[in-house]
Amino acid sequence: MVVNSPRALLRAGRPRQWTKNLLVLTAPGAAGSLDEAAAVGPVLLTLLAMCLASSSTYFVNDLVDLEADRRHPVKRQRPLASGAVSVTAARLAACVAGVAGVALAFAVNTLTGVTVVSYMALTLSYSAVWKHIAVVDLVAVASGFVLRAVAGAQAAEVGISTWFLLFVTFGSLLVVTGKREAELADLGEDGGSVRVTLEQYTRPFLRMVLAIAATAALVVYCIWAFEASDVSASSWPWFELSIVPMLVAMLRYLLVLEQGRGAAPEEVFLSDRTLQVVGAVWAVVFALGVYAS
Repeated sequence: MVVNSPRALLRAGRPRQWTKNLLVLTAPGAAGSLDEAAAVGPVLLTLLAMCLASSSTYFVNDLVDLEADRRHPVKRQRPLASGAVSVTAARLAACVAGVAGVALAFAVNTLTGVTVVSYMALTLSYSAVWKHIAVVDLVAVASGFVLRAVAGAQAAEVGISTWFLLFVTFGSLLVVTGKREAELADLGEDGGSVRVTLEQYTRPFLRMVLAIAATAALVVYCIWAFEASDVSASSWPWFELSIVPMLVAMLRYLLVLEQGRGAAPEEVFLSDRTLQVVGAVWAVVFALGVYAS
């Protein structure tokens, strides 16, 4: 095994999880700004900044969780836990990626920089404190998703609808809770040795939170869609029609969770073809509502 090879360092930065950073595009996309040259550059730069910032926090998280990851049946294959990346190299990579991400964000504008710094502070404090407190850990991770969306809005200098923000909040809570429920199902009584909060959670409780988050996300999305339709100049009800693929996508994701495949949400979104097709249909329908009016 080659220690600290470029490929191992890249894997330690978890590029597969960069898909989460696509949330940076959501607020500018919903505001109809992604076809404006003045907005595209800053938004893409912010996306890159968020990828670097998130990778920096992943390095730190793996350093903090090194021993626990070595006991995990899957996470022990991570580059740092397996020994493919040294502790020294991980620390250096975390510093370089973090500084580069923050610098790029401030190059966009001050508010974007502050948002990315806030994301990093939240994520690093999560690794140190919040991940050990049941319920707070769910809210902390979900808040990280929300800050990604806020960063995109700040980069494009567009306003954020209250309903949009609520939808991202409850949708994020749905994904995070699903991940915990799947981890609890996979690890059972051994879960506490890997993640402290799994000793406190029960599957009935997490399923109740899933039901609340899914219901709230759908209701809020419907309100947001009807609100957007009221100000749209299109004669077609694109926003209302987008509710259908959104509902199907949420039900599909809940089915995936029920099948025990939700421990790695990014893997679900990258591998479940049905979810990808439904997501693409939603994106097209919603985009027509925004850009065809």
